Amino acid sequence: MSQNTKTTTSSMNVFDRLAKKFQRDRTTLNEDYQKYNYIKDEVGNRLADRVYDINRKFMRGLDLGCGYGHVSRHLTKDAVNELVMCDHSALVLEKAFTPEDTTINCQKMVVDEESLPFEPESFDLIISSLSLHWVNQLPQTFSQIMKCLQPDGVFIGAIFGGDTLYELRGSLQLGETEREGGFAAHISPFAAIRDIGGLLNGAGFTMLTIDTDEIRVGYPSMFELMDDLKGMGENNASWIRKPHLHRDTMFAASAIYKELYGNEDGSIPATFQIIYLIGWKPDPSQPKPLERGTGQISIKDLYRLDEVVKNATEDMVKKTAKEIPYSQDDADGKKR
Repeated sequence: MSQNTKTTTSSMNVFDRLAKKFQRDRTTLNEDYQKYNYIKDEVGNRLADRVYDINRKFMRGLDLGCGYGHVSRHLTKDAVNELVMCDHSALVLEKAFTPEDTTINCQKMVVDEESLPFEPESFDLIISSLSLHWVNQLPQTFSQIMKCLQPDGVFIGAIFGGDTLYELRGSLQLGETEREGGFAAHISPFAAIRDIGGLLNGAGFTMLTIDTDEIRVGYPSMFELMDDLKGMGENNASWIRKPHLHRDTMFAASAIYKELYGNEDGSIPATFQIIYLIGWKPDPSQPKPLERGTGQISIKDLYRLDEVVKNATEDMVKKTAKEIPYSQDDADGKKR
């Protein structure tokens, strides 16, 4: 919960959205800003694959929190006919890569992910890659996404999961406790995978698919990792963040990081947990689950599934044989 006296009475106000916008604006000032986007580019590529896995051409899509075009650049006319790219940072949006397929009708809009300005049922595809973990009201944003989708439209997203940067979080806490007698939150909170399905269901999505992946990256030390996070625009933006870390605390945390998690070659790993999610807006044409009690196999029989399937197959063959009439020639050539 927020500890800032200037915040509203919102039930969840963890992140300073204006500070996050400034942090992301600053990434555009780096001449080599693209080199920091390796995580977002990789996840964007994997998310684009999930779009192509759906055997459908979408008429109008929305890339929500597009960043530098990490997903959009991979889309072609075979996937989507028209695309709206939006981001909270106008400076980032200006430099965002549009689809390489120039036949896609593409436009850019500055949009806050917490307040979508689109008309109901405006899109049949909405994608979002590594942007929604900075949203304060994630249930509300999911509800807005649902409202913007057409019936049988799909939302495909990727967010950082709760195990992201657990090595850095633990090392900073231990280092700060050792040198200062206590610790503050230096890594922003991330969503837990067990909560995502409930949030999507609560917003009305059906036919959910949720899976996780881990990307581990090696760095020379903790300092290079923190520098890259800043270059990505992923530095802490929570209201209760500590403005500065003491020099001694930083060196202590770096030493702890290498001691607890270091690789044999002297580098340190950083884990990025990615939660991929797919949810559909309900439509009468979608397949419906069977009614309770119509199942033929009990879950308690899973340990002997091969035997159960074999017996069920034999029973079906016998039943079919009884139902099909047949004739046989007798010795006189007559039919029976």
